[in-house]
Amino acid sequence: MAVAFYGVNSDSGLKKLDEYLLTRSYISGYQASKDDITVHAALSKAPSSEYVNASRWYNHIEALLRISGVSGEGCGVTIEGFASAEAVATPPAEDAKAVAAEDDDDDDDDVDLFGEETEEEKKAAEERAAAVKAAGKKKESGKSSVLLDVKPWDDETDMKKLEEAVRGVQMEGLLWGASKLAPVGYGIKKLQIMLTIVDDLVSVDNLIEDYLTAEPINEYVQSCDIVAFNKI
Repeated sequence: MAVAFYGVNSDSGLKKLDEYLLTRSYISGYQASKDDITVHAALSKAPSSEYVNASRWYNHIEALLRISGVSGEGCGVTIEGFASAEAVATPPAEDAKAVAAEDDDDDDDDVDLFGEETEEEKKAAEERAAAVKAAGKKKESGKSSVLLDVKPWDDETDMKKLEEAVRGVQMEGLLWGASKLAPVGYGIKKLQIMLTIVDDLVSVDNLIEDYLTAEPINEYVQSCDIVAFNKI
């Protein structure tokens, strides 16, 4: 089912996006897709740290676009007054000119309940679209899919905050994926989480030693183990 967002560059729109991403890694599904590109391109700038989930997601997509591009189709997303990812990524030159001329003619007739898009926002969207197109042409580096077991200190550890802390680790070439809680025993649960890494940029051992089991995350994480490691 297609997802719809309105006024993503306004405070209320960013708040809605942030709430939506609280329990999700991507706009739709379990991998980055054209839906993520559409929302990413519609944003005139990176969300502030006030919007923790939106900021986390934005940085994920930003890093992925710089490295290898996004190939997932997604389920479809609608942004008020913004084109789809496919149209943004590869607009035919003649059609783009025709649409631009048509938009100019319709400007006086349209009523935008969420505020008109500024020239700065339009320029930023065009630059992002160009970056998406360029990123798709880059040679893809070797990647690996990793499954981690992240264990808390005890049954009183807040697992929601633990996962937020884990996903808060951001670096180029790292993309967090699906996760779930699995029982360990004595009422304790562990976090099982997928991640995709670019081999040349991310070392899983360093990720665990320098980030996931170091301060401040070790307030929640007692240990972290590699369950599966597969080349993509």
